[in-house]
Amino acid sequence: MNENLFASFITPTMMGLPIVIFIIMIPSILLSSSKRLVTNRYFSFLHWLVKLITKQMMLIHTPKGRTWSLMLVSLMMFIGSTNLLGLLPHTFTPTTQLSMNLGMAIPLWAGAVILGFRHKLKSSLAHFLPQGTPISLIPMLIIIETISLFIQPMALAVRLTANITAGHLLIHLIGGATLVLMSISPPTASITFIILALLTVLEFAVALIQAYVFTLLVSLYLHDNT
Repeated sequence: MNENLFASFITPTMMGLPIVIFIIMIPSILLSSSKRLVTNRYFSFLHWLVKLITKQMMLIHTPKGRTWSLMLVSLMMFIGSTNLLGLLPHTFTPTTQLSMNLGMAIPLWAGAVILGFRHKLKSSLAHFLPQGTPISLIPMLIIIETISLFIQPMALAVRLTANITAGHLLIHLIGGATLVLMSISPPTASITFIILALLTVLEFAVALIQAYVFTLLVSLYLHDNT
């Protein structure tokens, strides 16, 4: 049972080779550019959404931080489209893999921190020791702040992995229960089917919200270092 339950989170292979790289490229194929696609409602809505997100996210940043706007919006669109793609039947969701999420979180966090130490060295070092700290607590606070700094990319990756994985597991469990109950108790099966439909709608919202939260936290780390 446990093997079947987590089978959807196993990286798919073809001829013994992992095809996760091909799966990651699918969202970029779906989001066509205006050069390959005649302007229509879909492209207009996408353009409006990107413009709105960029405006809201870059509002608090300095001109130096706004140079990251293209990368942050691209990151959010990639995570959101990958999460949505994983909700289709017989598909694989790369963002359920902690290794992939860490691969996104660590370089972005490291880039923001390095940028802070390069351009705002005194301010970055001041975060390790709040003003007015008693002398006896200085070593402990420095250790705590250092640990909290290095935990940030792990928190980013674990948050995204846990939320996406939990939703997929719930859909899998309720869907399996609905199939079993169809032959035992059709009225109960209809109730679980309604719950499954509502949960699926919720997962669509969670897929987009988690993409926004991941990108927003990276943006806040960047704001603290620029």
